Amino acid sequence: MLVLSRLTALAFTLVVAGGGIAHAGLGAPSPWQLGLQDAASPVMQEVTWFHNYVLGFITVITVFVLGLLIVVMVRFNRRANATPSRTTHSTPLEIMWTVVPVVILVSIAVPSFRLLFHQLNIPPSDLTVKATGKQWSWSYSYPDSNFEYDSFMLKDEERKPDQPRLLAADNALVVPVNKVIRVQAIGADVIHSFAVPSFGIKIDAIPGRLNETWFKATREGVYYGQCSELCGRDHAFMPIEVHVVSEQEFAAWLEQAKKKYARAEPAVPTAVAAAAAPARQ
Repeated sequence: MLVLSRLTALAFTLVVAGGGIAHAGLGAPSPWQLGLQDAASPVMQEVTWFHNYVLGFITVITVFVLGLLIVVMVRFNRRANATPSRTTHSTPLEIMWTVVPVVILVSIAVPSFRLLFHQLNIPPSDLTVKATGKQWSWSYSYPDSNFEYDSFMLKDEERKPDQPRLLAADNALVVPVNKVIRVQAIGADVIHSFAVPSFGIKIDAIPGRLNETWFKATREGVYYGQCSELCGRDHAFMPIEVHVVSEQEFAAWLEQAKKKYARAEPAVPTAVAAAAAPARQ
């Protein structure tokens, strides 16, 4: 117990010396963060509630088991209890340790299934974006507007002072606020994973398979995520940066992006063009 108390005090001292335990920020991790990032979507709000809900069960069970261990060590050691009990059966006790865990598991399962249904049941979307994971970058495509662009992590010398290291990208994914965004994820080479904590989304990007998820950002701002599937040497260097903007800002950006990232029309082979010339005349 003395060793445990000293280790606890040491850990607390290190936390205080490092600036204290910080509350999780919005859109990005915080130094010495304790807890999830602030929710910026309805799904993440449910994830946060469910996390805290289950944490309550974990805390109660942990304290209860610790109390039992202390009672057993104090009351039933050889010195305090020289003649041990020979009780071999207790019907009420067996009923209790069967019924109580079942009730706990059901209490956790019901909201868990509700949350999974909310995550997997994609509502009618206002915008579809396709995220393609590559070794080691992301490509974002807007199928309705017919353009696509690549997003690479900014190097230290390229970052601005307010941009987080290993999270900032050169070309961000841009979406409008308060709109349902359907995200299609696929891998170009190996398995990647598209994850943005503040939106409560994480979906594998698998070659040859199109997976889908969704989010509805409720607050404007910049949100960061990362590839969350070990995908090779530079797995740690393919961040996700999402800009949530107003509808007016998104419309203006969309018009610029259509011109900047427009896909070139496929060239018509010379022989084909020559054969088609008489027909056009």
